[in-house]
Amino acid sequence: MPKDATKNILLRLDPELAERLQTVASVEGRSVSDVAREAIAALVDQRRQDAQFSQLLEENLARHEKSLRRLRGDD
Repeated sequence: MPKDATKNILLRLDPELAERLQTVASVEGRSVSDVAREAIAALVDQRRQDAQFSQLLEENLARHEKSLRRLRGDD
């Protein structure tokens, strides 16, 4: 991935979790950022396959669509 195609985020972790993350990265010879990206990508993929999450997504889309129509004056 080209460096200019990334986005920096600030992630706050409790010290114990941060230490565990650092340990995983160290043992695997990887950066903390790389391990965190992998974990986040896995979570997103998991959610995309989760029926309950899909239902929540549909509900949110419908609600936002209604709000946008109201803002536009379509109601």
